[in-house]
Amino acid sequence: MYNDIKEIILKLESHRLWIETIGEQGEKLGIDEIDLRGFNLSQYPIDQAYITACVFDGMNLNHKDISSSLLCSSTFISANLEGADFCKSNISYVDFTDANIKDARLADTECIKTVFVKADLSDANLVAGLFDKTDFSNTILINADIRLATFEGVLLNGAKLTGIRGIEEAFIKSINIGTLEQPVILIGEEARNWLKDNSLNN
Repeated sequence: MYNDIKEIILKLESHRLWIETIGEQGEKLGIDEIDLRGFNLSQYPIDQAYITACVFDGMNLNHKDISSSLLCSSTFISANLEGADFCKSNISYVDFTDANIKDARLADTECIKTVFVKADLSDANLVAGLFDKTDFSNTILINADIRLATFEGVLLNGAKLTGIRGIEEAFIKSINIGTLEQPVILIGEEARNWLKDNSLNN
């Protein structure tokens, strides 16, 4: 949509001014279908932004503040996101396949059909997140905190769940321990008990 790199940089600069002046100057970032792999985002804030269907694949965004943003349909395949902050962001339909998301904050996020296949979410904060048809196949969720999170139709085939915290306080509606093609659905307490057993023995 925007072929001009200068135009994107101007938008990033304007967003920084918007954040620094609490909205009095500059303009909130809104971009769609942009490949951001050629940009050095370390010097630009990307929290409180609309960044839809954009490409972050393989980028180094460790400890980046990406909170309160709309990121729907963007891709973070194989990205480094250790310690990143997605708090209160909408990351529905986002692809995090093979991403390093250790110790990241995904508290209060909306994750509808979000893909975390083979991602590392060790020690991640998933508190009060909405996980609806989220794909955690072969995801590492060791020591992740799921207090007050909602799980509905969540795919957990092959996930490493050792030490998951907050299972008792989570809203476990249903999980799929099979595959998309051959689902094995557990509901309510049966799902919660399966999670408990696997957090101890996985």
